[in-house]
Amino acid sequence: MFSFFKKKPPAETPDTPAANPPAAPEPAPARSVFSPSSWFGSKPAAEEAPPAPPPATPPVPSPAPAPIAAPPVAAAPVPVPAPAPTPAPAPAIEAAVATERKGWFDKLKTGLRKTGTGIQAVFVNAQIDDALYEELESALLMADTGVKATEYLLDDLRGRVKRQMATDAAQVKVLLAEAIADLLRPLEKPLVIGRFTPTVIMVAGVNGAGKTTSIGKLTKHLADEGASVLLAAADTFRAAAREQLLVWADRNTVEIVSNEGGDPSAVSFDAVNAGKARGKDVVLVDTAGRLPTQLHLMDELKKIKRVVTKADATAPHEVLLVIDGNTGQNALAQVKAFDETLGLTGLVVTKLDGTAKGGVLCAIARERPIPVYFIGVGEKLEDLETFNAREFAQALLG
Repeated sequence: MFSFFKKKPPAETPDTPAANPPAAPEPAPARSVFSPSSWFGSKPAAEEAPPAPPPATPPVPSPAPAPIAAPPVAAAPVPVPAPAPTPAPAPAIEAAVATERKGWFDKLKTGLRKTGTGIQAVFVNAQIDDALYEELESALLMADTGVKATEYLLDDLRGRVKRQMATDAAQVKVLLAEAIADLLRPLEKPLVIGRFTPTVIMVAGVNGAGKTTSIGKLTKHLADEGASVLLAAADTFRAAAREQLLVWADRNTVEIVSNEGGDPSAVSFDAVNAGKARGKDVVLVDTAGRLPTQLHLMDELKKIKRVVTKADATAPHEVLLVIDGNTGQNALAQVKAFDETLGLTGLVVTKLDGTAKGGVLCAIARERPIPVYFIGVGEKLEDLETFNAREFAQALLG
């Protein structure tokens, strides 16, 4: 702008003063449209008084503000499209989820009653002394919390009691619930679906742990979330396993790949390829039940995993172990054995409502902290839910 202003004086000075006045009025109106009057209007005032007429031309710019003022009027409707009611559904959805979760918490609390009763009894009319900690130690061990986890919890609890200056047993009970929740928190992890298409989930477990039933319930959860699921009936050794999985497939209206009496690895391979070809979100592979001590059968699981990897180089994306809460410390042994064989990524803990050994989750958290994706407290489809450490601890101690 400044360089353009400097060029103008040389153009005017060579001319005679008489020729100057006519030339000045002509450019003035033209430039006033394109340039700000701040610097263009100051130029004629510096050279001569006659350019008084150009100041009369500023009304020409005044129309310019009018169009500029018009856009704000047009801009006013812009906020209107942003619908204020949109946030409204969020609280409604949150309230619905909270209500549903409250119902699950009540069910979990009832399911853990057998485990929690012995621990809760310690705090009835108790004093905060060594006797309280000794009784609590016995109660935790009876709940199959395990020696290492019990020692850890008691040490943690003593520290909390001292820091909080607790004065009665009810406060100690609350602090124990917090200590258990913190111990279990590393086991909290959501099952992620959609990172791979399809997400291949291989499910293992000993006979009777509720493996096939848990697959049916998990299928229901996934279907409710809008995921398309394909089941692979690779448990070909157990007579009724295929039929049982077919029933679950019918209940959840999902497709299934099966081959009666076929090789489990071949069924798994076919299922993964079918899942890719059909664009399924999830392929759930039901493997045959195995005891960790049956090494030749555990090797069969390794083979299934290898074959699945041939069908999809990134698979299996999840390797889950279903464990029966009734088995207590034996469940910890299963977790260790299957983890060494398959490299577990998550656990499903079932039948917690029928046992007084729910403390085994604390032992797993302390000795083999593999994420617990789901816990079950009943036989119904809705009786399998995601694991929440705080919920579990509060339900355990009522």
